[in-house]
Amino acid sequence: MKVMNKMTVAEVVEEEKKPPIKMVRIYIMGREYLVPEGLTILKAMEYAGYRLVRGVGCRAGFCGACATVYRLKDDYRLYTALACQTTVQDGMYLVQLPFVPAKKPRYDIEKLKPDLSAILKFFPEVTRCVQCNTCTKVCPQEIQVMDAIQAILRGDIETAAHLTFDCVACGICSMRCPAEIVHYHVFQLVRRLYGKYIAKPSKHLRERLKEIQEEKFKEELDRLVVAGPTEWKKLYAAREIEP
Repeated sequence: MKVMNKMTVAEVVEEEKKPPIKMVRIYIMGREYLVPEGLTILKAMEYAGYRLVRGVGCRAGFCGACATVYRLKDDYRLYTALACQTTVQDGMYLVQLPFVPAKKPRYDIEKLKPDLSAILKFFPEVTRCVQCNTCTKVCPQEIQVMDAIQAILRGDIETAAHLTFDCVACGICSMRCPAEIVHYHVFQLVRRLYGKYIAKPSKHLRERLKEIQEEKFKEELDRLVVAGPTEWKKLYAAREIEP
């Protein structure tokens, strides 16, 4: 029989000193739940008993898989956010994490030129942009989405590629776009065109590829493979971060 350890008097006193957990009232699919304040939307839904099997990816990073919509009490507006980054608010109305589908065109990057014609061939809807800036306002990465679209229309592929470097393809901008532009697919093509045809060859990349081919890091990589999660975490915490 397993015997549970009893708490000492000191432990009981310390436990009682802890402030009570503040709960907030949210609504998921119309049903009311009380969840601890400070939870993200994802964690709040799981706390309420929902088993999330789609619409989630990294859980606490920034992969863009958990785009969602919500409303607040006495507020008619529809808000968008990434559920892994947004904390719940009292009176928040949530629905199931939506999926933002968009057909991705197939193309051969070797047969394209880095100009506007390559973009319009697969994404003619770009010309319907009305410059409402809704896409920029809803972007969780604070990317200047509309500016990138306008750069594309000017044929400035390089500027558009730099503006959208941090895009995680969550689809929120496309969800709100009245012109029905599939921004994240457009930006992916833009960055590919820039990387292949416009960006200057990287001396550091060339040197690193040569080192990999010469198996310079093989011994270190082999050691990492067998190190295990505990050692990986230590190494990650102690890593040098570039300025």
